[in-house]
Amino acid sequence: MEPILTLENVEVKFQTLGGIVNAVNGVTYSVEAGKTLGIVGESGCGKSVSMLAVMRLIQDPPGKITAGRIFFKGQNLLEISEEKMEHTRGAEIGMVFQDPMTSLNPVLTVGRQIGESMVVHKGFSHDQAEERTIELLNLVGIANAEQRIKEYPHQLSGGMRQRVGIAMALACTPDILIADEPTTALDVTIQAQIVELTKRLQKELGMAVIWISHDLGVIAELADRVIVMYAGYVVEEADVFELYEKPSHPYTLSLLKSLPRVDSSGGERLTTIPGFPPDGIKIMPGCPFAPRCSFTVDHCRQENPPLVLIGKDHKIACWVDVNTGLERSV
Repeated sequence: MEPILTLENVEVKFQTLGGIVNAVNGVTYSVEAGKTLGIVGESGCGKSVSMLAVMRLIQDPPGKITAGRIFFKGQNLLEISEEKMEHTRGAEIGMVFQDPMTSLNPVLTVGRQIGESMVVHKGFSHDQAEERTIELLNLVGIANAEQRIKEYPHQLSGGMRQRVGIAMALACTPDILIADEPTTALDVTIQAQIVELTKRLQKELGMAVIWISHDLGVIAELADRVIVMYAGYVVEEADVFELYEKPSHPYTLSLLKSLPRVDSSGGERLTTIPGFPPDGIKIMPGCPFAPRCSFTVDHCRQENPPLVLIGKDHKIACWVDVNTGLERSV
């Protein structure tokens, strides 16, 4: 199946007082129509920045997309006009942001915020937009929608605000929904409801979903494919079942070992990843994970490994075979 969205060697840098931060370093991946791509990694690894690059929402200055191409339905988003990009953002790619309290306008009613894109991009009248907004709020599970459209974000709970964010992203029936850690600030019960809601809406609407998270449990439940990022690089990419059954990059292995397991007999200590991620300013030779990795060999400190295929649709960027501890013949 032809990918609906493809990133090719995308790089994003930020100018700071301390120097240039290399936030995204030559990232390449794609997502197919109707499928869910999960992107995982520690805070600061470039997950959200890569999606802001897709939406062309990197503020310049201080940030800049310095290299690469981003193809959406065959056109390079980095080459189209700002006017066309505004339409693409509003009508064809929807995004749900991490914190619904800061992503919603506090001085506009919920109804106006959801309906605005339909008026601008679909040519709806205000009455049509209101009617569709009520339908959307019902769709995302908000009761008494006729009353809720008159309320402001501060009058809603965190879970309801996140549902409003999803309704806004779905207003123009986009081809792709990007969800940037939408359950981070919510309790586990509401998290589960948002995940189930996303799965149901994807099935009903047939859209592609990119779900950004540091929660490997959520990704396991939602994704068809998973990308693992570290220090602005893609270090592993695989089918969700393959990744969890046969993690092949030391970082992925460490992430999975740090999770508590429900099938554990109890008493085992969780594994931690020693050290800290690189700061992104000083680019050291070799693999960025090498200083924290228990599989490191000399080659790891000398050259950063490329992302290579090691199985059917399974790619890693590592010089070492984690099963044997020996260096791969790449």
